[in-house]
Amino acid sequence: MHIPDGLLSPTVSISGYAMTGGLTWFCLRQIHKIPNYQEQIPKASLLTAVFFVSSLIHIPIPPFSIHLILNGLMGIMLGYFSFLGILIGLCFQAVFFQHGGLSTLGINGIILGLPALISYFLWHCKKYSLFNFKIDKNIIFFLGGFLGVFLSALLFISINLANISPDLNIELERATFFTSLIGYGIQGIIEGILVVIVISFFEKIKPEIISN
Repeated sequence: MHIPDGLLSPTVSISGYAMTGGLTWFCLRQIHKIPNYQEQIPKASLLTAVFFVSSLIHIPIPPFSIHLILNGLMGIMLGYFSFLGILIGLCFQAVFFQHGGLSTLGINGIILGLPALISYFLWHCKKYSLFNFKIDKNIIFFLGGFLGVFLSALLFISINLANISPDLNIELERATFFTSLIGYGIQGIIEGILVVIVISFFEKIKPEIISN
């Protein structure tokens, strides 16, 4: 789900950097309002490393092959730190493994980082009485993990469809992108279940580690 260099026009790439810059500024402002926010930096660093490494572990699910993205999990556990962690992870992935590109780093940051923030805001729905029961909290965890992946896929496909080169077979490219949604849907379900397991585990042994 990384857009490489050369596929987007300079205007789109610069717009991506502008939006990512704005969101980075917003997240930094919110982080500075958190009491003792420095204490969360080791947790953010650890999850950023997990995000970076997870892109190298491919799981074959014929006819697809997927790797965990974990942006929903990062959103719930890191809150505003998640956008910065994902941006740093994407930068290292582009430099060391050519997953994505540096000119498209801004757009890729939006594709994976914005759904992480949406998962974080969804997690805050626990404040409402509707979500006071354990089963409903698990639904939030699942949706956080699922939407993190699926919203990223929708953003990825929308941006690519809007920038298809006229030299390519546009109908074939569209069919390919829409077919890939099946794979991303399966991946979203897997990550949703994973988030339920991981967050439920931390709620039992160390609840303070989850973002409030």
